[in-house]
Amino acid sequence: MTRFLVSEENPGGYKLEDILVVLRADVLKRCAKVATDDRPEAQHVVANNMEVLRCLTQAIELARDSTRTLDKAFGPTKAFEGGPPRVGVA
Repeated sequence: MTRFLVSEENPGGYKLEDILVVLRADVLKRCAKVATDDRPEAQHVVANNMEVLRCLTQAIELARDSTRTLDKAFGPTKAFEGGPPRVGVA
């Protein structure tokens, strides 16, 4: 059973891209708090967070692309209603 993502066993779960969007927003908020701290360590953390944000944005785009691909090929998911997965072994 998945803990966060929607699945047959977890119809109340979230789509991957939705979780990633919320996570990206949290990173942005945290980053804003240290963005004006001039200490080298703080600026190092800001630089790392910027790279994390870039990776999260790329992951969001990939997840959305997968959703579009599955929607186009197999129609909307029924997982929210406890339906079977559109691909993979059940």
